[in-house]
Amino acid sequence: MIVFKTFLKVLNRCKVPIIMYTAFLLFFGVFNMTTSDNQVNFTATKPDILIINHDEEIGITKNLIEYMKNNSNIQDIKMEEEAIEDALFYRDVSYIIYIPENFREDFLAKKNPKIEIKSTGDYEASLAKLMLERYLKVANSYYETNISEEKLIENINHTLAKQTEIQITSKLDTDSLNNATFYYNFASYSLLAGCVYVICLVLSSFREKKIQNRTMISSMKYKKYNRQLLLSNGLFAIVLWIFYVILSFILLGEVMFTMHGLVYILNSLIFTLCALTIAFVIGNSIKNKNAVNGIVNVVALGSSFLCGAFVPMELLPDFVLKIAHILPSYWYIKTNEILKTTEIINLDTIMPILINIGIVFCFTIVFAFISNIMAKKKST
Repeated sequence: MIVFKTFLKVLNRCKVPIIMYTAFLLFFGVFNMTTSDNQVNFTATKPDILIINHDEEIGITKNLIEYMKNNSNIQDIKMEEEAIEDALFYRDVSYIIYIPENFREDFLAKKNPKIEIKSTGDYEASLAKLMLERYLKVANSYYETNISEEKLIENINHTLAKQTEIQITSKLDTDSLNNATFYYNFASYSLLAGCVYVICLVLSSFREKKIQNRTMISSMKYKKYNRQLLLSNGLFAIVLWIFYVILSFILLGEVMFTMHGLVYILNSLIFTLCALTIAFVIGNSIKNKNAVNGIVNVVALGSSFLCGAFVPMELLPDFVLKIAHILPSYWYIKTNEILKTTEIINLDTIMPILINIGIVFCFTIVFAFISNIMAKKKST
């Protein structure tokens, strides 16, 4: 009990950073939920385009222009090359179509006239490109039958008028899972920073000369003393984890009562144990209390930035993710990222998740082994 009471006294001095890490988690968790898009309906978007026609606006040329007008937003841009380039640069338009001179005559003569385009390369430009290619593909397929221009246009319009009904069959609640993933990804920083800060400070405090002298002259055996210290730190890490899990139920709601929520919780528990062993390795390595803040920044902040806790994994460069493979935070966050796109958790879909959790557990065993060796060396 003496060790535990001393641990609580040291822990009381660490309450400010713990509250700060929790406040960060709450702030960014709530901020993410309030700014996330809760719309689940599919809405077709009309791209902003510009059509520059050098041909007569009759027949097939007129029909092409009308089709593009009906399926996109035609912007009114001054027909000067500088103004057109500026419109493309500033994203006033995403796609520019140049219909060449004698397009109609060349098309009807099967000369395959080339339409020049300029594009921003974004998703709106890709959509406009698909529309144009669809029109030309349908027109070419019908014209091979040697029909009149009027019949050709009629057939084109009839085919293009057919719309595919889009139904969202997935029951995946993407908004809730995105929020849960963000929360638990960010929690990796709070858990790691909290464990490293507190445990390093506790271990360095217990290694102070006065405390070591009292321990040596006391009747308590070293193994018992070490075991109580280990249990006290472990209890702190578990209590911190339970607190963050309770917060997730409050903030995230129903999703935490599903199988997805159970896996989020299990994944975070294994990571907490890993963070505990990492903290013991670092705590057994340092002697100066003043170095703790710097170490927290390097370990917790560094791994969070590299592994996708703050910035989504899909936005990180490939070389950064390759480096991140050596860190347990990467595998923990990767599991969360898999979860948000997994509709049904079954034997097939759970295997990649279990592999990642197993890798984090292996990190835990390795760090625990290293920590044990370091502790034995210090005791001799």
